Amino acid sequence: MIYLVDDDAAVREALVLLLSTYGKEVRTFPDAAHLMAHLDASRPGILILDLRMPMTSGLQLMAQLAAKGISWPAIMITGHGDVEACRRAFRAGVTDFLTKPVDEYVLMEAIATCEAQLTELHAQVETGALLSQLTAREAEVLGYVAKGLGSKQIAAVLDISLRTVDSHRASIATKLGTPSVAEQTRLWLGAYR
Repeated sequence: MIYLVDDDAAVREALVLLLSTYGKEVRTFPDAAHLMAHLDASRPGILILDLRMPMTSGLQLMAQLAAKGISWPAIMITGHGDVEACRRAFRAGVTDFLTKPVDEYVLMEAIATCEAQLTELHAQVETGALLSQLTAREAEVLGYVAKGLGSKQIAAVLDISLRTVDSHRASIATKLGTPSVAEQTRLWLGAYR
């Protein structure tokens, strides 16, 4: 999903037409307030934001979204770009900064970069959901597993029985959906590095 926020209706229409030819689903909003009122945070997507809009600029909108814990990939577009605006946009976390009229191929390249970032974001969310199922003790045991310790070593470090460690490890395997230590370690490192 692409969320396009631009106060210029002609720009919105042109970009929707262009993006639909590439099979992209686009929701448009004339300003930040409309996006904030209708945004489905459970459906992450790519943001295409106009830098200069009445009331709330694209950069201010990004700050509002960040305050709500939404840090989706974003492309900033503007008809009035300068080096300082570009610098501020990149410091705010935009993936790309494009000037109007937006070149079709440059825009599609920027969207491809955002899609890769979104895929990584989805993976992080899924990993976090899996790991959130673990109890505090299971998470602690998994941390030691990820560091390469065996069950006997974990039992000694935590001052618990080997049987308890094995019970935690079985529960971890069930909750994470994999008995593979390598896969469990990959999930752990993906969430905590």
